[in-house]
Amino acid sequence: MDAAMMEKAPASNLKWLWLALLVIAVDLGTKALASSMLSYGDPVPILPVFNLTLLHNTGAAFSFLAEADGWQRWFFVVLALAVSVVLIGWLRKLERHETWTAAAIALILGGALGNVYDRVVHGYVVDFLHFYWHDWHFPAFNLADTAITIGAGIMILDMFRNSAHKAEDADRSE
Repeated sequence: MDAAMMEKAPASNLKWLWLALLVIAVDLGTKALASSMLSYGDPVPILPVFNLTLLHNTGAAFSFLAEADGWQRWFFVVLALAVSVVLIGWLRKLERHETWTAAAIALILGGALGNVYDRVVHGYVVDFLHFYWHDWHFPAFNLADTAITIGAGIMILDMFRNSAHKAEDADRSE
């Protein structure tokens, strides 16, 4: 291949899978620590607005469908695995310069697979990070949820950033 062809050929962004694996390892490690060191439902105050509280979530985000008859466990496993396949395909097709999108995809992928592990092995997702303000309590979550949220945030910011760059390029070409 000549230099021009190599410049246009997309690099394999599968190298970003290290970030997904790191998220999975840290997530599962912190969940194991929380499960071994905390008593279920018993808050451990850390800050005036933050407790460590071990909880088990059989539903999705914010305990959506947690009261269902159990079918939701496998539904969420299949859904997360399907999304993971799509994310890996998307990651492979990214251009070399799309590093923010690659990092965002890796964070979302790692978070999704960390929670899938919990659903398959335990039948629920281990949550332990609990923020509150007076009588208002944010639903407990874990590091996988945090990675998914950060990844989605990066993706949204990157879309705005790319839109701004395209608008600037359009203005220059006029």
